[in-house]
Amino acid sequence: MSARQEILNRLRGRERAVTLPPPWRSRREFPSLEERFRHSLEAVYGQVLRAGSQQEALSQAAQLLEQMGVRKIVINHEPPLEGLVAHLAGMEWHIAAQDAGVCRDCGQSWRWLCADSDAGLSSADAALAETGSLIISSGPGKSRLTTLLPPVHLALLPRSRLTTDLFTWLAALRRQQDAPLRLPANAVLVSGPSKTADIEQTMSVGVHGPKRLIVILYPD
Repeated sequence: MSARQEILNRLRGRERAVTLPPPWRSRREFPSLEERFRHSLEAVYGQVLRAGSQQEALSQAAQLLEQMGVRKIVINHEPPLEGLVAHLAGMEWHIAAQDAGVCRDCGQSWRWLCADSDAGLSSADAALAETGSLIISSGPGKSRLTTLLPPVHLALLPRSRLTTDLFTWLAALRRQQDAPLRLPANAVLVSGPSKTADIEQTMSVGVHGPKRLIVILYPD
């Protein structure tokens, strides 16, 4: 028996039952998650719009892009964003490939396309009412560059993904999975457009990322 195996056997012999803490339950309660999320996001210079259905959300997104004079758009490959393409008459659009390194249709560099686009569209894993934050994770067809490089970030989100706070969302994930909790390789919390301040606390918006963050909420 090797020294390594001997040590492991000793450790296994000393295993003992462990009582896990009870599942997290937030102490925060809001009369309306949607209203709290809107209030929190607007407080950090974001914008929340409402739609009566998924189709209305897609139509609303297209109208908004047209009003802003958007001509070139990059879109993450995730539902329901592909349905938006039918509404983008007169606009150039590109959808991320599964590896998110190139465009699915033209094969161009995704980094270059995002840097050259007027708007980036994504969905989100969750929306945190407490802080007005979106949780956006990595994965096939989902590029962080879509949400970071274009000057406008537009996110379409079903209302069922609204939750109280980060801990409540993680607890819900743990309950949904039979195996130990597996998180994506990368996840970011987006709270409004990019902001920075100098030593005098003079706020500047859009210096290191999008100048606008717009979230459209729709029923499942």
